[in-house]
This record gives sequence, structure tokens and C-alpha cells, in this order.
Amino acid sequence: MKNRQNVMIKGTKSGLSLQLNDHCSYDELRKELSDKLADLHGVDMDSPVISVRILAGNRHLTETQQEELKKLIMQKKNLHVEEIESNVILKEEAERLITEQEVTSVATIVRSGQVLEVPGDLLLVGDVNPGGTVKAGGNIFIMGALKGIAHAGVTGRSEAVIVASFMTPSQLRISDCISRAPDSYNQEEHHQMECAYIDNKQQIVIDRLQVLKHIRPNINRLKGGQIYG
Repeated sequence: MKNRQNVMIKGTKSGLSLQLNDHCSYDELRKELSDKLADLHGVDMDSPVISVRILAGNRHLTETQQEELKKLIMQKKNLHVEEIESNVILKEEAERLITEQEVTSVATIVRSGQVLEVPGDLLLVGDVNPGGTVKAGGNIFIMGALKGIAHAGVTGRSEAVIVASFMTPSQLRISDCISRAPDSYNQEEHHQMECAYIDNKQQIVIDRLQVLKHIRPNINRLKGGQIYG
């Protein structure tokens, strides 16, 4: 019976994919990869740069192992490792992702000088007064007036949004982008909830809440609900 291959190299439209056996030892994997790269044809000095995706399956590769595989592959002329995909993540990473996806609900008024910060999404039932600040690793939803500072996506999530019943902030921040409410903004003319997000020009814009389902279709994490009528 033919032994199972520990490394399968396939050509794709975007380059090469390396499917790794997730049951063998790492040493066996590395040896076979080295042998197959040595026998790889059609890659020479005149070849364009070829993108390589490493598919690790259910194998967890340490940072040291990832760097070792990258160096091994890039010893072959004109091969570049684009990404390493794995179905496995560390417990700490899983806990971090769960925390970032949690919604923290708070009913209070954030007054001047106060800072309210949560790791995931924030649902605030109350106002943010001038001089007050709210921060969230994810989205910010304010059932009240935003008159102070709101910073969503503090961990770098540029897809985060800020929603408020009355949007008159002194400053808006999403990830690394900063914006202020326009000087001509008249709260009396705005009686509906609004949202702020980063557009395709990497600028923060304020728009009607209705656009949110189009620009951020994945924002609704709730399942099982139905709308009748």
C-alpha cells in the first residue's frame, strides 16, 4: 500500500497551495517538504514570483515552525509564502476572539471626565456628555445622545461602526481614523438614529442608520428572529 503523502503541492490560479498532513510528525513533514521542493520543476531565476499558501489543516504550527517552513520554501527561487491557514488556534486566542465578540450592555450617563471602555461591542443606554468618552474593541451602539468622544475598533478593527440616537460628538474615532462632527451640523434637523463608519476612501462618514445593513451586512449576529408583516 502506498504511503500517504505528507505534503501535496497543487497549482492554483493564484500560485501554489501546500496541503500538509496533520497526522504525521513535524520532522517528517519538514523532510518531505524539503525533498519535494528540491524536485519542484518550472521555477527558475526567470520565473515571476509565485504566491504560496500553506494549508495546515488541524495542525497547530508554532511561530518557530511557521518561520522555519517559510524559510525552507523561500530558499526555492521566486517562491513567496502569502499566508498560512490552520483550523487550530490557541486557547488564549480563542478566548480573545470570544471576548471581542461579546456585547456589554451598560445603562448610565457618561459624564465629563469619565471613560467607559469594553473589550467587545458596547451597548450604552444613556448619554455621553461633552467631555465624556466611550471606547470599545468592536462596535458602539448608544441609545441616547453622543456629545462627547466615541472610539470604536480600538484594537484595529476598521470595520467597526458607531451608532447613536443623536449624533453630535466632539470627536469620533474608528481604529486609527479620527473625525469631528461638521461645524454646520444641526441636531434639530436630525431626529433619527445615525451611524458612523469608515468608507472606501478611509474617511469616517456619518449617515442614516438604514445604510448600515448594506455597508456592514455581517453586523447582525443574532439568529432565529423573524420579521412579520
